[in-house]
Amino acid sequence: MFFVILAALLSVLGWVARMVAGAVERRPGWVLVLVVMGAAALVGLRRRLHVARAARRAATALDEAAREAAEELDADLIARQRPAVQADPGYEVDPGHEVDPGHAVDPGYDSLTPGEFEEAIAALCERDGCSDVEVVGGAGDLGADVVAVTPDGRRVVVQCKHYGESNRVGSQDLQRFGGTCFTVHGADVAVLVTTSDFTAPAMEYADQCGIVCVDGERLGNWTDGTGPCPWDAAPGSWTDE
Repeated sequence: MFFVILAALLSVLGWVARMVAGAVERRPGWVLVLVVMGAAALVGLRRRLHVARAARRAATALDEAAREAAEELDADLIARQRPAVQADPGYEVDPGHEVDPGHAVDPGYDSLTPGEFEEAIAALCERDGCSDVEVVGGAGDLGADVVAVTPDGRRVVVQCKHYGESNRVGSQDLQRFGGTCFTVHGADVAVLVTTSDFTAPAMEYADQCGIVCVDGERLGNWTDGTGPCPWDAAPGSWTDE
């Protein structure tokens, strides 16, 4: 069977060769035209393949450049959003709580928007040695506005309340935060920071649940370096451990 198929194939090839030879003898001009057209088609195909490869390389380079530009823009935006916090020269800084002069944030918290206030609290955490600091506040944050890891490895979860002086943080605010800070966010230290003050029931609840409360005055002390960091304070009332 193999030799029969081989003989048939050779016969077909011989017939094709005779046909081509006859065509060349009868119409040599047409054969030349077909050869030229075939060569032109091959050249065009090679050019298309070359252009396609060049286009893919260009697209890859543009994609990488766009990613690098986006990363640089994000880094610059974070740097501008989190200026560093430095102590007011009118205060005497506690020697045990040094403030890095290379970090500074405008302490005028009343003039900030709620989002800027969260960024300022994140900057304070970074200034005082926390790592993995993130601002996570927004829709669906379940009470966490800032998360960080303290220098000794504890996870801090902070809720920020940018209130006016007449609007104190009540027990309901503390209860909502207390329901998520430990069980949902896995806090080792839960902190509620406000620009105003806390009601007595709120402070009582915080003391029972182990939440550190930072009011406007104590926030100023933390900012100036005259008071402890929240993760170094006892829950509820602001006292050194």
